Amino acid sequence: MTAVIRTAPHAPAAESESGAIAGAAGDGVLPGFEAPVFDAAHSFRALMEAMARPGTIQRPVAPQAVPPGLPESAAAALLTLVDYETPVWIDPALAEGATTPTPLDPAAVAAYLAFHTGATTAASPEDAAFALTAADGLAALLPRLPVGDPAYPDRSATAIALSAGLGRGREVTLTGPGIDGSRRFAFAELDDRFRAAAADNAALFPLGVDMILAGPEGVAALPRTTRMEA
Repeated sequence: MTAVIRTAPHAPAAESESGAIAGAAGDGVLPGFEAPVFDAAHSFRALMEAMARPGTIQRPVAPQAVPPGLPESAAAALLTLVDYETPVWIDPALAEGATTPTPLDPAAVAAYLAFHTGATTAASPEDAAFALTAADGLAALLPRLPVGDPAYPDRSATAIALSAGLGRGREVTLTGPGIDGSRRFAFAELDDRFRAAAADNAALFPLGVDMILAGPEGVAALPRTTRMEA
């Protein structure tokens, strides 16, 4: 059994296939994908490839514009995966700018997602279908996110974590579905606290949280099925 992201690519209702945003002229709303149908489909394939091959870096389509502090890779993942049925929790700590050069404005990100996808903002991590946080906050966040239930494991949350760099920093060995033997993987914020939290998360299988790391290089996934060792 492999991890399943709980939604599918969609074309935001406010946008046409050519990328025109209905009624957006003069209202200050940042544009999303240039060609929503095709860009979301391409990004969905990249995200599914990342989930199917944990620890590999994939590149979704970059949106035309993103709110300050939100990496293009994270914006692409959110525009592709969230919709009006998937509340998004945006970590207030992102406003401190610890992970990105520019502090992120949670309200601006919420407005961007609401316009392009119809997604609402979750009041807490416990209510979220998706959670946007910094990679160095994942260890503390994972225990608070929904892990699904035995009848419906897919009712778990997906964490999208902003990283300063994928493929660099401390390395671990990944094993599990989608990995031929083992694979070495690194990201800038990887530490013992994260390793311990990820091990606890993997032990919940078939329940658990799937993680997407978003950095300047693209995205990489650590599904609940993946184990890591030093």
